[in-house]
Amino acid sequence: MGTVLAGATICGSSGSFRADLRMDGETIDAVGFGLARPGDDVVDLEGRLLFPGGVDVHTHFDLPLAAMSSADDFASGTAAALVGGTTTVVDYATAFRGESPSRGIEAWHERARGRAFCDYGFHLALTEWSEAVSAELADVVSGGISSFKLYMAYKGSLQVDDGTLYRAARRIGELGGLLCVHCENGDLVAERAADLVASGLTGPEGHGRSRPPLVEIEAVRRMIAIAELAGCPLYVVHVSTAGAMEAIVAARRAGQSLFAETCPQYLLLDESRCERGGLEGAAFVLSPPLRPVGNGPLLWGHLARGDIDVVATDHCSFTLAQKAVGLDDFRLIPNGLPGVEHRLSLLYSEGVVRGRLSAERFVESCCTAPARLFGLYPRKGLLAPGSDGDVVVFDPRKEWTIRASTQRQKVDSTPYEGLGVKGRVESVYLRGRQVVGGGSLLDGTPQGLYLRRRLFPK
Repeated sequence: MGTVLAGATICGSSGSFRADLRMDGETIDAVGFGLARPGDDVVDLEGRLLFPGGVDVHTHFDLPLAAMSSADDFASGTAAALVGGTTTVVDYATAFRGESPSRGIEAWHERARGRAFCDYGFHLALTEWSEAVSAELADVVSGGISSFKLYMAYKGSLQVDDGTLYRAARRIGELGGLLCVHCENGDLVAERAADLVASGLTGPEGHGRSRPPLVEIEAVRRMIAIAELAGCPLYVVHVSTAGAMEAIVAARRAGQSLFAETCPQYLLLDESRCERGGLEGAAFVLSPPLRPVGNGPLLWGHLARGDIDVVATDHCSFTLAQKAVGLDDFRLIPNGLPGVEHRLSLLYSEGVVRGRLSAERFVESCCTAPARLFGLYPRKGLLAPGSDGDVVVFDPRKEWTIRASTQRQKVDSTPYEGLGVKGRVESVYLRGRQVVGGGSLLDGTPQGLYLRRRLFPK
């Protein structure tokens, strides 16, 4: 017995059209008309839109940081993802200094195993380099992890030097992987932050001032050169500045294999949130920081034109009590914002409804491109026969307001508090099975599968 979703408009990266969609077992069986067979469950969805399940390729669930961990673990984070229409996440497993890649990956499996409500995969973040690490990466790739992350920021913990970036990029390119990089000049950030604290500016407003746009722009330009010399495809995570995008666009036009990701917070928020100071400002501390008014519209333009490939969340949530530990020294405020629950509705309401983004670019950047770049397509990110039955039923007429008090994310604030939204996820199917109805989880049992991903598609 199959399930037929009838009467809706199917939205894809190449166009939208009226059709029915039939799922049989875990996959999509057919798209068209007259699909129902005896015994099928036919669901009338007149007036709704059907999207491929969202794919969020930048999350940090249960991330250890000093004496704390991020507020959302794999259970709460993936449950929030599903409610918001994201059926697949790719989280950043991390091999911390002194850990082998295999140990770092196993630690993330231990965090996620049996707890994930949506399907999930891992990137591997590396914090040091050696011949042993290099040799082990072949086994990492054969185990289904085809993308790696390095940091140019967070001096003294995650940051690596240019030689490490080059050696790692060369090896990752040889293995057919994709290199993801956090591009901020960590040395400059550390010096500027120390100067600000010494001058008496210790509150949250110092965070953004310690890492202005040039800190990101310089690092992006430098990493573009390193990746080109190493012959490795490069994916720049959470691009926050128009200046960085200009460097990325120029390199792509010159033929470099280069991709850009941004996040809803850089499209919708500005630095005035952090400049409020105190706990209210600390809640908005993340890296890269929020940028000046006027930067967001420029990023929207890059997204609409396809210069920005992916909109992910960089979901890394902390409670207000956790944020408060750095009120007297902004360098100690844990960096990150929640977002995995609201990405699709935000991008539809603020992008498609407001005319900033076509429906096709919306689906491409939130579903199809992340699946394609990270070795999950066409299983994920596509509504077509043979693809997983990951389907979002979306009501474009529904108007609602984002509130921390009603969100599924396990955190006591949201950066979008009080924002009115038009369009909402109504129900979600994961591999052919309805898991969300009326905006709520239908089953408290985690059903997410770990996904082994293919190599970067050259």
